[in-house]
Amino acid sequence: MALDKPYLDVPGTTIFDAEQSRKGYWLNQFCTSLMKPENRARFLAGERAYLDQWPMSEQQKLAVLARDLNRCIALGGNIYFLARIGATDGKSFQQMAGSMTGMSEEEYRAMMVAGGRSPEGNRVLGEEGDAQPHNQPQGEASRMFREAGCLARAKNGGA
Repeated sequence: MALDKPYLDVPGTTIFDAEQSRKGYWLNQFCTSLMKPENRARFLAGERAYLDQWPMSEQQKLAVLARDLNRCIALGGNIYFLARIGATDGKSFQQMAGSMTGMSEEEYRAMMVAGGRSPEGNRVLGEEGDAQPHNQPQGEASRMFREAGCLARAKNGGA
């Protein structure tokens, strides 16, 4: 019997449940290995070779190599384990979180200081809040890109 998961309808949120834990087990074990300085050095010296020592999926390895943390989370990564990748790269957690939203570090910091994202329009999929998939990624550069794309489509008759 499948479990009812009403939380799957929360936009911009991946719940790290038992299913995600199983899916990301080896990805998270790889991240845990980065706690040791010698493993960080080995990883940085040959990222692909180090990843190939872990029984992770190819998608997981490619997401790590691209530093696509959103993809890593979708593939079972837990952000608290994934933070070790950022630390290995010399990034703060704030820099990592900003990269996941499409915001600059400064934009992300300002949003958090102002109280974070509003829950308005972000409670369930299909609303119009800033966490909705069609409004991602966020940040000034992303907004300009989306607006330019919309303008280009409008000039081409919507095509």
